[in-house]
Amino acid sequence: MTEVAESSEETSKKKIPLGKNYWKLWTASVTSNLGDGVAGIAYPWLASAVTRNALLIALIAIAQRIPWLVFALPAGVITDRVDRRKIMTATSVFRTVLTFGVAAVVYVNQDSLPSPGDVALGTVGAPNAALYVTLVVSALLFGFAEVLYDNAAQTILPAIVEPEGLERANGRLWGAEMVMNQFVGPPLGSVLIGVAFALPFFFDAGTFAIAAALIFALSGVFKVDQPASENGDKRKGFWDEIKEGVRWLWAHPLLRPMAIILGLLNGLGSVVFATFVLFAQEALHVSTTTFAILMMAGAAGGVIGSVLAPKVSENFGSGTALYFTLMSQSVTTLIIGFATHWAVVWVMFFAFSSTAVLWNVITVSLRQTIIPDHLLGRVNSVYRFFAWGMIPIGLAVGGLVVEGAETFGMDRVMALRLPYFVTGAALFVLFFWAAPQLTTEKIESARAEGIAQKEKSRSREQSADGE
Repeated sequence: MTEVAESSEETSKKKIPLGKNYWKLWTASVTSNLGDGVAGIAYPWLASAVTRNALLIALIAIAQRIPWLVFALPAGVITDRVDRRKIMTATSVFRTVLTFGVAAVVYVNQDSLPSPGDVALGTVGAPNAALYVTLVVSALLFGFAEVLYDNAAQTILPAIVEPEGLERANGRLWGAEMVMNQFVGPPLGSVLIGVAFALPFFFDAGTFAIAAALIFALSGVFKVDQPASENGDKRKGFWDEIKEGVRWLWAHPLLRPMAIILGLLNGLGSVVFATFVLFAQEALHVSTTTFAILMMAGAAGGVIGSVLAPKVSENFGSGTALYFTLMSQSVTTLIIGFATHWAVVWVMFFAFSSTAVLWNVITVSLRQTIIPDHLLGRVNSVYRFFAWGMIPIGLAVGGLVVEGAETFGMDRVMALRLPYFVTGAALFVLFFWAAPQLTTEKIESARAEGIAQKEKSRSREQSADGE
């Protein structure tokens, strides 16, 4: 009888509709991710046309990730204080204007740039400080907007989708994002950049504008009421709210180690991606088209991961799924380091991406379930402070490893491979430390407790409304 009841309950969960607001959000995300996929080809190719210096290339990526260190915690408070729909709309409009500005600068300077084909052969244009500064400054500003937008996007979903539907909603969202970001966007970007260096940037700006309109069309109010403080005041001080989010996460026996583990994963992964465009061009000898195909591997793996994630989690346990992710990151990174043909890297990207999305679907849905609604923005931002704050550090290390290896006489191609060997070994060590802390029992216990707490909170609110 128990098995029948559980089966019936599971069936009813699957039938829960995601709703019109979800599909507006889904469409906005898919549209902006199409632009991101186009930009994913345009920005690194433009950067490598301006400079071949590994540290200068890494600096552009560092500039985009630095805001996660300096702005993630304040962004969490803002997300809990302001209507999350308005935050997402405003940051999308800001990114529209900023991208149009970048496109205009590239358009003015594109006659001085080598062709995309020449860039693949290692040709660099005449020194152009204006273009390089534009890339660094825009990356920094995009980073600040991304911190605020992403935190609002993750925290708005529980207000749109029931807890039982979060894994399904996240899976569909990330699957579609991956298709646009890494399957459709990159080849489109390679075509557009072949027509004119500035064209993909104008296209990217247009997708941000469409996304802003769709998010603005969400119905409802997405500002969370904060409970009164102990002294009876409705609103605590800004820094007191940050501390509250930090204390909540740090006291949680599962989220604390999970945040630290993800921070180390992202930091180590950034060591290899800091100079990936140079590795692809000089070690794998790719063209813009082949580079786009490499990016498509991530989408293919991501789609598979997003579709299978709920089933893998259900059939093998959340902990087992996370173990597999940790181990696969090490193996795929080491194989890429030894690869001499882009097809091998394509397969490894496929595997890497599928397990990364598996991790995301499980852990983000878990956070959305167990963190109280009124703390979700702050605690989520603290979590991402650890998770994403390590990225600029990893990027800096990646650039330094390559430059340092060359300084001490290592061959250029071997220097570009070295970050993969260092990272693969470090990820292997991380697996043995992290695995015992992410058991299925701990995850499911935290999930059940979180659902129970949110149900109690909703019951209290309904009782108060009835009175």
